[in-house]
Amino acid sequence: MNRRSFLMTAAAFSAVGARDCGFAAGNPQSAIENRKWAWELSPQLIAPSERPEDPYVSVKDPSVVFHEGKWHVFMTIRPTNPPPHTPTEYVCFDAWENANRSPRHLLKLRDRYFCAPQVFYFRPQKKWYLIYQVGEPTRRLKGQPAYSTTDNIADPTSWTPARLFFPNDDPPSRQVGGLDYWIICDDQKAYLFYTSLNGKMWRMWTRLSDFPNGLDHCEVALQADIFEASHTYRLKGMSKYLTVVEAGQSGRRYYKAYLADRLDGAWTPLADTEAKPFAGAANVRPVQGGTLWADNISHGELLRDGIDETLTVDPGDLRFLIQGVLQRDKPQQYGLIPWRIGMLTPAKEG
Repeated sequence: MNRRSFLMTAAAFSAVGARDCGFAAGNPQSAIENRKWAWELSPQLIAPSERPEDPYVSVKDPSVVFHEGKWHVFMTIRPTNPPPHTPTEYVCFDAWENANRSPRHLLKLRDRYFCAPQVFYFRPQKKWYLIYQVGEPTRRLKGQPAYSTTDNIADPTSWTPARLFFPNDDPPSRQVGGLDYWIICDDQKAYLFYTSLNGKMWRMWTRLSDFPNGLDHCEVALQADIFEASHTYRLKGMSKYLTVVEAGQSGRRYYKAYLADRLDGAWTPLADTEAKPFAGAANVRPVQGGTLWADNISHGELLRDGIDETLTVDPGDLRFLIQGVLQRDKPQQYGLIPWRIGMLTPAKEG
């Protein structure tokens, strides 16, 4: 897609797809538990920026908050040619049709590999946190969780250098590596969730007053046909939590969903098959007047009802910022998949 067509389709999404994008108002629990999941996919909203001297094949792993009138998006970018240094890029804008033409900023958190970001505002310390994974070649587990902080999310130069959650040793789950690290807090504890590519989602926690230190109590939180990118949220108006997590054993990526009463509780299926997914090829169609550019629904973030560490989402207004690609466009080498970022909004019935 050329730049002119990209901007025209993004503008069309702003005019058409951004309207009526929530579930019907009413009982929030019904909006979740009794919903027939169906989504409309926007045109591509964010593609790799033009870097003739250092071309990138994909933009992926978005994390997003809306703060002071602007969307702030952090995302992984992947180079076309090895060696992959796989850094994180930042962009902010006032409206989604401006996402792809707004200035991009490469973050300077560390050299080479740091990716799969998550951003939130941690109220107890009045700081922004960026959580991500880094490569540590001297550790037995090469992928490690790390974080940076800032007082000003709008200044991409203000983030502190990367700090490891476990500076002296591997995490307690040292028998297996993890990826796509995710922090969420309740009134007492901060929880770290992540997956390990073997059908397991792991959980650790620490006291809220000790965060970001003291993570321990490593245990399996969920075991199922799941893959990566587990993201957990508090449901507004409900005493429940929602985890969405990527699957794709068939080769086509899609999202499952699970519910729990507590962050340290058991997760029960909400939409957990490829035939009836939370979001996947079976229930995603293009927005009216658009074309389907993704039947793989991968590593996404629900738009939040706030910015803080509780990661609250409104079950009556769920929107899902995802990376996607068509199955026919996926090369065998994972690093060369041309991921792009778009938005899923609930499909209108009828």
